[in-house]
Formats: sequence, structure tokens, C-alpha cells
Amino acid sequence: MRDHHRKPCRWRRRKEARPGEIIEAALEQFVLNGFAATKLENVAKQAGISKGTLYLYFDGKEALFKAVVQQIIIPEVEKAEKIASEFKGTQQELITLLINTWWEVVGKTQLSNIPKLMVSEAAHFPDLAKFYVENVIARARNLIKRCVERGIADGEFKHCDSTSMARLVLAPLVFAVIWEKSLAPFDSETYDVERYIKTHLMVLFDGLLAN
Repeated sequence: MRDHHRKPCRWRRRKEARPGEIIEAALEQFVLNGFAATKLENVAKQAGISKGTLYLYFDGKEALFKAVVQQIIIPEVEKAEKIASEFKGTQQELITLLINTWWEVVGKTQLSNIPKLMVSEAAHFPDLAKFYVENVIARARNLIKRCVERGIADGEFKHCDSTSMARLVLAPLVFAVIWEKSLAPFDSETYDVERYIKTHLMVLFDGLLAN
């Protein structure tokens, strides 16, 4: 009787783990091939399941990509929002921390391929592009905008258009990852990305700090 009860428990644990394995496999396939060229049978093969089993969890490739965003990328945005909500230092220190953390969790990992993927395929998959902008880009932009507005309110930063400033803070980071995944291999002049980010922050705060 005890054996009868143990087997369903093992099966439940495997069912709960399987969507996560599919999502991890999908991320690798999207990074490797782009969205359009990724085939669900290859995702299933990498996850060690049949294509039919994959469809038990996701009804298509767009749903699978959204799951990648929801389960892997959005949690990193939420962590950044939590860091900002609990931070006790200056807004200069906070923006520096957020940018350096972004480079560690995105720029140095396979997540760095997603911005290039979205830019290259947005026109062909507008629903996915809209989903990504609303759930990732807009949240990151609003997070930086709030930092700028708090800095202005506290007299730390000069008065400026916080919306435009937020875009200016993030744009060099997006450029860096897109460049690394596209034209960098063909450029005879190499550069240190971490030094590039430090230079970006120096220029940013030279113009933004009130004193």
C-alpha cells in the first residue's frame, strides 16, 4: 500500500520539473537559432521529451517564448526592482549598482542574446515584440526613470526630462550586447565592455549630478 502512494509522488515531482526543463531548452534554441528558425521538435529533443509532450504544456512557439520571458527574464527585472525599493544610498550609487548587476546577469550570460533577437525579429512577430517591450523594457526604463526622479527631488541630480534620461541610461547597454552578438567579431578594434560601461557611467554622472 505504501508503494502505491509513493509512485504518484515521484510522477508529480517530475511533472512539476518538466516545464522548467522545456523553458531552459527553449532559451538555448532561441539563442542559437533565433525565434523564426527555432523548431519545437528541437526544443523537445533537447529537453528529453517528445514534441507531443511539449504541447501538453505550451500550445506553440510564441507561448514558449513568452514563458522564457516570464520565467527567466522577468524575475531578473523583479530582483532589480526589489534592490531599488530597499536601497539606502544615493541614486548615483543605485543606478551604478543596477547597471553593473544588469551586466552580470544579462551581459555575461546567454540572456544577452535576447535583445538582438527581439530587434531582428520584432517586425515579423509584433505580438511578441509588444509583450517584450511591455514586460521587460518598459519596466526597466520606468525603474531608471524613478531613480532619476528621486535624485532630482533630493537635489542630487540636475533638473532634466526623466523619461529621456532613462532611455539614455539604458541605450548604451542595449547597444553593447547587440554589438557583441553581431558586428563585434568583424571589428578590428576590440574593446573592454566593462571599461566601456565605466566610461558610460562617468559621462552620465558628469552631466547629471547637481554638484
